[in-house]
Amino acid sequence: MSLAIVHSRAKQGIAAPLVTVEVHLSNGLPALNIVGLPETAVKESKDRVRSAILNSHLEFPARRITVNLAPADLPKEGGRFDLPIALGILAASEQIPKEALSGCEFLGELALSGELRPITAALPAALAAGDDQRQLIISSDNAGEAALSTHTQVYAADNLLKVCAHLHGREALPEAEPVQPASTPTFLDMRDVKGQAQAKRALEVAASGGHNLLMYGPPGTGKTMLASRLPGILPPLSDRDMLSVAAVYSVATSCGERPWHQRPFRAPHHTASAIALVGGGSNPKPGEISLAHGGVLFLDELPEFQRQVLEVLREPLESGEVRISRAKAQAVYPAAFQLVAAMNPCPCGYQGSTQEACRCSPDQIRRYRDRISGPLLDRIDMHVPVRQLRRGELQGQPDGEDSATVRARVIDAHARQVDRQGKPNHQLSVPELERVCSLSPSDRQLLENAIEKLGLSNRAYHRVLKVARTLADMAAAAALKTEHISEALSYRTLDRQGL
Repeated sequence: MSLAIVHSRAKQGIAAPLVTVEVHLSNGLPALNIVGLPETAVKESKDRVRSAILNSHLEFPARRITVNLAPADLPKEGGRFDLPIALGILAASEQIPKEALSGCEFLGELALSGELRPITAALPAALAAGDDQRQLIISSDNAGEAALSTHTQVYAADNLLKVCAHLHGREALPEAEPVQPASTPTFLDMRDVKGQAQAKRALEVAASGGHNLLMYGPPGTGKTMLASRLPGILPPLSDRDMLSVAAVYSVATSCGERPWHQRPFRAPHHTASAIALVGGGSNPKPGEISLAHGGVLFLDELPEFQRQVLEVLREPLESGEVRISRAKAQAVYPAAFQLVAAMNPCPCGYQGSTQEACRCSPDQIRRYRDRISGPLLDRIDMHVPVRQLRRGELQGQPDGEDSATVRARVIDAHARQVDRQGKPNHQLSVPELERVCSLSPSDRQLLENAIEKLGLSNRAYHRVLKVARTLADMAAAAALKTEHISEALSYRTLDRQGL
């Protein structure tokens, strides 16, 4: 029977749904037809496949060829199906054994010479192939990335002819090794920041529990400098989180060096659009909040972002994912990022400055601060003022701790959270929060008074508890104490100011 079936994978968000490539040869005028909702790049594969087969010194059958990409209602895009289509034609024409195809999946774009070119979303495809207990044969350029899926057997191929030799059992393809980081990342050191003890403490707390942080103060006080030091004190990614981060970058970027082994740090310009942050397009792609998954999204000059752009952050900050719906496709991308933002207190920037008088009217200040909505501010756990340095502090020698010392404490606090509840404190649900944050009657009264005086919402109340739990973990305390709750409340300064 002139029918061959080859398994491959499509791209749908960071998922990789199975695609069955069915190839049938029949009598009639020579033709090659591809059905199954292929886009233009998939339709064009007929010319690439024909040339690749002929230039690999194999026979292209002069018969009527029908290629079906099932399921038919799943959109197919890109050149990722070139290799399975070519192998299906060769198997249907009995040039390679059909039985060798059953336990494998194939992905790759073919050059006219028969060489295999890399594709996007190789890692999600490898993860899905391993879940279905199949081997994956893919381009050598993608193999190291795909091999990050440790439960999948991945083989690296350079061209179509070598894949055929492997299927015939004549010359086995090499098994791929996981890609390793090109070099150890270098981070900016906390020791470079002079003074700002309160802001440094808040940065350590935010890193320990994964809390969202807003720093505000006059220009030139070190807000951006502090934020740029955050990657150097963050705890390392777990293996599961590393795969999740790698899968997002595998979908979003072409083959090349990517931050597989470190937490991402994204800092989009304030002119970025809502689509740039969330993602989208006719074929949805991840935006900045998904590229920051597992790491930090830093928004400098927060009020300069358009308000409607900032509002798109509200749902992902709660759910840890973003759902993109378009007419042609829908996609779900992870977006569990840590938001760190910086802003001036007023349009001129000098409200509260000891060096220059503020020139803004109360109405100007109100309009400036109104660019940040209350619901968004509610989702930011910590509001920290960054003051101007006192006389002589800037010229003095650095006297603070370096990033390595701070990072060691952060890792210890983070480990306590993972050992206790399997996740960092900022991810605690309300029932989990009640279980790990038992309060004494006096502390409960303290919080009730704070809620009344500051006008805290239920969400803000729970975020205060999460920060207090992190402060207790930093102090290696089993239970919350009054000093932990008081310090956590001190980080809600903008609630008091009615921003």
